[in-house]
Amino acid sequence: MQAPSFEKPRWLRDFLRFLPLKSQFVLTGNVRDLQAYEVAPQTLTPLGLVETLTETLYDEGFESVLRWNSVQGLQVLPPMKAEKPANPALLKQLGVTEEQASRLGLEALPLERFVGLTGEPAALVLDFASRLTVQSGAMSAPEHDFFTRALVLSYQAKSRPHGSARKPFFNTVIWIAEKEGDLPDWLTIGNPRMRMIPIAKPDAAIRGMLSASMLRSLPDCREAAPEVLEKAADVFVDSTDGLLLADMRAIVQLATMEQVPVAKIADAVRRYKVGVTEDPWQRIDRRKIQGAEPFIQARVKGQAHAVTHILDIVKRAITGVGGGRRGNRPRGAVFLAGPTGVGKTELAKTVTNLLFGDDSAYIRFDMSEFSAEHSDQRLLGAPPGYVGYDMGGELTNAVREKPFSVILFDEVEKAHPRILDKFLQILDDGVLTSGRGDRVYFSEALIIFTSNLGIYRTNEHGARELNVMPSEPLAQIQQKVIHEIQRYFKETLNRPELLNRIGENVVVFDFIREETAVDIFEQMITSILADLEGQGFSFCMETNARDALRSICLEDLSNGGRGIRNQLETHLLNPLARAVFDRGMIPGQTWHITGAGHEGLSLRQAG
Repeated sequence: MQAPSFEKPRWLRDFLRFLPLKSQFVLTGNVRDLQAYEVAPQTLTPLGLVETLTETLYDEGFESVLRWNSVQGLQVLPPMKAEKPANPALLKQLGVTEEQASRLGLEALPLERFVGLTGEPAALVLDFASRLTVQSGAMSAPEHDFFTRALVLSYQAKSRPHGSARKPFFNTVIWIAEKEGDLPDWLTIGNPRMRMIPIAKPDAAIRGMLSASMLRSLPDCREAAPEVLEKAADVFVDSTDGLLLADMRAIVQLATMEQVPVAKIADAVRRYKVGVTEDPWQRIDRRKIQGAEPFIQARVKGQAHAVTHILDIVKRAITGVGGGRRGNRPRGAVFLAGPTGVGKTELAKTVTNLLFGDDSAYIRFDMSEFSAEHSDQRLLGAPPGYVGYDMGGELTNAVREKPFSVILFDEVEKAHPRILDKFLQILDDGVLTSGRGDRVYFSEALIIFTSNLGIYRTNEHGARELNVMPSEPLAQIQQKVIHEIQRYFKETLNRPELLNRIGENVVVFDFIREETAVDIFEQMITSILADLEGQGFSFCMETNARDALRSICLEDLSNGGRGIRNQLETHLLNPLARAVFDRGMIPGQTWHITGAGHEGLSLRQAG
């Protein structure tokens, strides 16, 4: 790839700067990834870290580079350039035969001989150094002896001039470890002869420099127009935010195997992240969505504006209109606010039924269970070193299992603020890292928050009082609730950015008005009688009993549909269950409900 300009990664520049000054180096962090290496002016290729170090050291004038790990033993690494073979006499100088080198153990590694080599400078790469000890907190005698030898040699090593510029060089020892703490602190901390160098994940600039060259291996690249390739490279860089160069190479290999064209490289990225072959959002029956409004309103009554809003979000998720969802952001996010019992959770269930054909297919979390400071560990999993960290978290495990899902966070205001920070990460980056270190993507999920925020407020005396009243029009209720929600996130939580990520998708539900309550009552009565009939009991409710029951259920609508159901349980279901049990009713009989309400339930057998 012809790069406009290439600057070596920061870790490599740091390594080269201190190469003449330090006798040992510890490289940590992103050490198992590919690295961008300039094989020729403005020509880059991805190489492994050891290969990048090998080429860099040979370019800097080193005569030999060795690598040791506990599985492959000691090896002399040749440069990529064929004109400069590996030094065949180096093993002999170290007192090791080729047969011994392949099975050389930790205690037999000739560190002293290597550091004391004369002549041209050499480098020894100790790969997988994090696995040199069985228990990092309790080293065995051979392990302790080896690290002690390395510590002493770091101070005893002598530099010598080399090359025409007569720059000083050591026989350099390079440790490659995942984390700084994987090596003994007494070896690394405060050691002036040792340099710790962290290796970061590839940023957008590095990914951009390598994206086009990686994509050129796709079969249809030769026929693709230059503008198509340029756009595909940009999409590739944007959609792989947070991934490694090794992941990018694997995505291109996946696209080759599954014949994904270069113009649809984002589809290959999605398959790699969430493990689904086809985009499930594109497989949803659009005719079902087009006719969904009556279906939803039959279950969520009196909230036509909320139904329209959430259907708009679903349609955007399916069509992709609005925006090239850069990175891993969820398909949509909506905040449902309003009084209790007005249909917020029911709307989430209904949308799930619409998408999956099953009410229970959504992933639900009751956030009142996550009010403690450390309850985020239930969602993500315990950190490494804690009991159960290898089990993962409830949220991360669920999304890994079902990446295409509706995720409902019920009563979100009851969660600890520490968990709200995780929501910010989900909405902004669309990815969470579990306690086990797995990256979990939310790019195929629809996120729904529900809350009672804004219905109550705290007055100047610190008392809780109603912020909105059922007698107020919907527009006024919406204005008051949204104002209180904004105040809560900005002033109480000091997290306005979370609300900003949701944007205008705060949907305020109306109170259950009387005409809506009548519909809910009739629907519940019909459902109850139908359920009884399914069990073989036939009950007919006479008009006066229905009217009396309706009067009780609609007397107080402050608890919405849930309050109506509670009254029905008290004045209909419980007396019916008592009558069936006490009277010894048997299936097949028909009974008339002649009275209900405060006076009690009256029944008469038909015939």
